[in-house]
Amino acid sequence: MVYVKRKKSPPDIEILRAKAQAHCIEISSRSAEINEGREIPNDLIDPMISDGFFRLLVPISLGGFELDHIDFLNLLEIVSETDASVAWCLNQNNVLSTLSAFMPRPLAKYVWADPKVVLSNGQSTNAECISEGSGYQLNGTWHFSSGSRHAGWVVALTPVAGRKSNNNLPEMRNMLIPKDQVRLVDVWDVNGLKGTGSFSFEVKDLYVPEAKSFIEGRPPVESGPLYLIPKTLLFCSGFATIALGVARSAIDTLIEFSRSKTPQDQTNLKEQPFTHRGVGSAEAILRSARSYLRESANSIWESAVQDGEISMDNRINLRLSSTHAIRESLRVMDMVYTLGGSSVIFESSPIQRKFQDVRVISQQIQGRLSHYDTAGQYFLGLTPKDGRF
Repeated sequence: MVYVKRKKSPPDIEILRAKAQAHCIEISSRSAEINEGREIPNDLIDPMISDGFFRLLVPISLGGFELDHIDFLNLLEIVSETDASVAWCLNQNNVLSTLSAFMPRPLAKYVWADPKVVLSNGQSTNAECISEGSGYQLNGTWHFSSGSRHAGWVVALTPVAGRKSNNNLPEMRNMLIPKDQVRLVDVWDVNGLKGTGSFSFEVKDLYVPEAKSFIEGRPPVESGPLYLIPKTLLFCSGFATIALGVARSAIDTLIEFSRSKTPQDQTNLKEQPFTHRGVGSAEAILRSARSYLRESANSIWESAVQDGEISMDNRINLRLSSTHAIRESLRVMDMVYTLGGSSVIFESSPIQRKFQDVRVISQQIQGRLSHYDTAGQYFLGLTPKDGRF
């Protein structure tokens, strides 16, 4: 199969950028509401859905934008500097929508016939399904279902009892379920990324027809280079971009804040030598991490477009640069938080919310320190113990 870079008119991405910036004006004014309500309000999310912001990575053949990877990260960066929860849902739900390029065409056309469709999913340790007639009997609970409150479908990845894949592991099958057929469980009592509404969902003795499921891990049925990039790498580079965007906005907020903040018995915060060094160091750390991430993302995209495959070097670098970006964003946030003093400890402070958001991002699988180990094993000529690339 030959992978050809899709040609599109340059104004496409510029129009999307302009729309993203317009949405961010309203999102910014209601960021506290998003945080307190633990969801993106319908009157904010619906216009974004209508403008196609949850079809950014869906194939053109199904009515999506099929954006280049770098263009997608650029849009994500714009939103992340405004609100981490909205950006998180954009990344999570858009990357999940790349399943549209892997599932049977009749199923994909059925799901994406709805112009407002949004998918959500989750992780499970107790899910099981049993083949029954022309479908499956499904039971289980899935956690961290970001954007579940505005999604129309959930995707439940589940092992099929008694079936093995080609590598002798359990066959994993994606079950597509209308959201009204599952029970949402509110467990989202957290201090960061509150607005993602990452509830759990559960099903009990639910029958899922064969036609509403497909095997995970099969090659894409679409030929676009985007679908050569593993979902794990799309997820991690997107979440790393969000972490960087939040840290970027935190520095900018501190700079604005420093013009009026006066520490006790001292001159204006902006005039303090420790502020000068702190802001300078934070800028250097953040810009370096962003450069490494963008260099890795560009390399993997060029590899997909020009070679029709992605080398292990490129996979390792994108994983490493993504983890590093998240960890360095956390480091920057700690610096900003310290410089802000007691004024930033209140829930009303934007820096407090950003601080909590980045801490939660760093706790996710994409920010695990073990990814440094994986990269180190590869660079040392060893076989990485984590093969999820």
